[in-house]
Amino acid sequence: MGELTEKIKGNTNEAIGNTKQVVGDAVDSSELMEEGVEQEIKGEKQQLKGELEGALGNDI
Repeated sequence: MGELTEKIKGNTNEAIGNTKQVVGDAVDSSELMEEGVEQEIKGEKQQLKGELEGALGNDI
């Protein structure tokens, strides 16, 4: 179950991060764009964690 949970969290954070980047670009807010990049990276890490948990059978 941990694998799926991490992947869902990762997808969500990536989507929100991408949205923040687009909105930040549209309103010319470098701060919002930076937040979006950070959140996207967080989501990518969560995705990787989920993949590792799946490969190791949720033993981590």
